[in-house]
Amino acid sequence: FLFYLVAWGSYFEYLSKWNKYADEENVMTITYEELKEDRVLGVKNIAAFLGIPLTEEELQLVVERSSFQSMKKNSQKTHGTFGKILFRKGGVSDWKNLFNEDQNEKMDKAFEEYVGGTKLGKKLKYEVYCKA
Repeated sequence: FLFYLVAWGSYFEYLSKWNKYADEENVMTITYEELKEDRVLGVKNIAAFLGIPLTEEELQLVVERSSFQSMKKNSQKTHGTFGKILFRKGGVSDWKNLFNEDQNEKMDKAFEEYVGGTKLGKKLKYEVYCKA
C-alpha cells in the first residue's frame, strides 16, 4: 500500500488530487466512516445533492440495500470476483489488527505528507479513525 503496489495505485496521491475539487458545487465528498456513523443521514445527503426527492419508504429501501451486509451478499453479482476482496468485514479501523508500530508510523507520515491539513484530510477524520 505504501509503495503503491496495489491494483488502484496510491490512495494518498488519489486523495491529494481530489482535494483540489473538494469545494466545487458538482462534487460531493462522503466517507465510508460517515456512512457507518449514520447511513440514513448519508443517504439523505446524497439524494439532496443529486436533487432526488425520496419518500420515507424509498429512503428505507436505499438504506437497507446499501448496508454492508446487503452489498456483500450481492458482491459476486455486482463486482464479480473482486467482490470477495472488496467486501471483507465492513468495519472501520481494522488495520489496527494488521499493522505493526513501524507501519503505523509510516502511514501517519504519508497521510500528513499528502493530505494532512487539507479539506479531505479533515473530512477523513484521520485522528479518529486512522491514527494509531
